[in-house]
Amino acid sequence: MAEKTYKLMNDSPIARWTVLILVALMMFFAYMFVDVMSPLKSLVESSLGWNSSVFGTYAASEYILNVCGFLIIAGVILDKLGVRFSGILSAGLMVAGALIKFIAVSDWFQGTAFCDWLGSWWVEMPGSAKLASLGFMIFGCGCEMEGTNVSKILAKWFKGKEMALAMGLEMAIARLGVFAVMWIAPMISSRFDASIMAPVGLCGALLVIGLLNFVVFGVMDRKFDAQLIEAGMATAEKSPEDEFHVSDLKAIFTSKMFWIVSLLCVLYYSAIFPFQRYATNFLEETLLIPADEAARLFSCFPILAMCLTPLLGIFLDRIGKGASMLMAGSVIMIVCHLSFAFLLPAAPHKWLALLLIVVLGVSFSLVPAALWPSVPKIIDEKILGSAYCLIFWVQNIGLCLVPMLIGSLRESTGGYLVPMIVFASFGVLAFILSISLKLEDRKKGYGLEKPNIQK
Repeated sequence: MAEKTYKLMNDSPIARWTVLILVALMMFFAYMFVDVMSPLKSLVESSLGWNSSVFGTYAASEYILNVCGFLIIAGVILDKLGVRFSGILSAGLMVAGALIKFIAVSDWFQGTAFCDWLGSWWVEMPGSAKLASLGFMIFGCGCEMEGTNVSKILAKWFKGKEMALAMGLEMAIARLGVFAVMWIAPMISSRFDASIMAPVGLCGALLVIGLLNFVVFGVMDRKFDAQLIEAGMATAEKSPEDEFHVSDLKAIFTSKMFWIVSLLCVLYYSAIFPFQRYATNFLEETLLIPADEAARLFSCFPILAMCLTPLLGIFLDRIGKGASMLMAGSVIMIVCHLSFAFLLPAAPHKWLALLLIVVLGVSFSLVPAALWPSVPKIIDEKILGSAYCLIFWVQNIGLCLVPMLIGSLRESTGGYLVPMIVFASFGVLAFILSISLKLEDRKKGYGLEKPNIQK
């Protein structure tokens, strides 16, 4: 008797690419909110009474609760309760955090009794900065959880298909949020009489739309799970994403490849995301240009990354060479940050700054495009969500500490030379780890250099 052939939802290109668009738009809105105040750093300091150290603490606050253990809990929730529940929960946390941050920077909050009380203890941090940091902490829990959730969603819907391309496109769309907010935030702020709350409010409203996207995705994913049960690929009691036990985490913590990938991740991203927080101010001071012009200049950072990441995804799907791409991305990052430290201050030309920014974007394409599709090759599917969350947890430790370090160095040295050298040193360590990753893959045969598409 011939075996029955099942056509699943993810066999339909329309269905799986619709899922990609729904979840990627949420990350697009999230990336906008993350950096909405970055191009307004000078305005924030003059209007709210912050300084570089305060701004650095605020930037670090996005990751504090994650570092304190939330991401570990998030991984268990994701693997135990599934991508639908986790998606709604994380989107809701982002919206709640955005609302608190909007209140903190609003004009009518300044000078209130509550704001004054907040500013009366730990006086180095103004009351507005404390409340904004609280909101950013809650938002950060949702944002990082959603990032891992999206990775598992794409691994589920694109398994055996264009996984690297899908993850590359998702990252490209998300980075478009950085480009957009570098232009939109100063424009809206200027339109509303140098307002900080106007761009923050707009980006918060977009997060609500992202929450609705996940409601739509949930309907599609529930139908997909029903098909998997009917096809015998899952049971009615447990879908593939629910077959998880907390004791399975031991397999993650005892994996040498997990720790290499995690440390590579934290070192690389610690030289990118904290840099984004200070890049506008760095260009403003180095090139002696207005903040809005500096923001527009830095907005080109993700442009080449957006174009290259999907192409690199296609390359990874069809050719492979993921470990080699990690090495190349680390080298490019080292060269760019050293150039920011020494070359650009010696030759402060806008064309040179633009060139370095765009080339750094190439690195931002190579490393994430190769890194995230590699995780399913080294970690079992049923604990994949926890693995992503634990990698993000390790990453968040760096992303929490580095902005504070950079803000402190900026205050103590009065310039950006030392911070840029620190960023470059992270790249050196990331390069060493990428070599270790390639050697380990060659020894154990994880297939990081092999294509993703199964023929």
